[in-house]
Amino acid sequence: MPQDLDKLLGQVKDEASFRTFVAALAADFAEEREIEAVTPSRPYGPGALGWEHGTIDEYLGAAAACGVAAFDGDLSNPWLRCAAILYGGKVYE
Repeated sequence: MPQDLDKLLGQVKDEASFRTFVAALAADFAEEREIEAVTPSRPYGPGALGWEHGTIDEYLGAAAACGVAAFDGDLSNPWLRCAAILYGGKVYE
């Protein structure tokens, strides 16, 4: 059963909650890969669960760009800031 990533992101406050979020993000990616294997999405849009990038290099590049573009200086909690950057990699084009 997929977890609500937005809700988990909002709960990140320390290392333990960060690890919980990262595990849920990984599970979300794996679930999308399973869905896409059976029913592929359009080639130039997000996947079934909203992932814009299907490879680690694309994902990490988007996360880095998102971190600079969208979250630069906005979050004071470093665990939440890191989680937001990783989550941004999912949806950032």
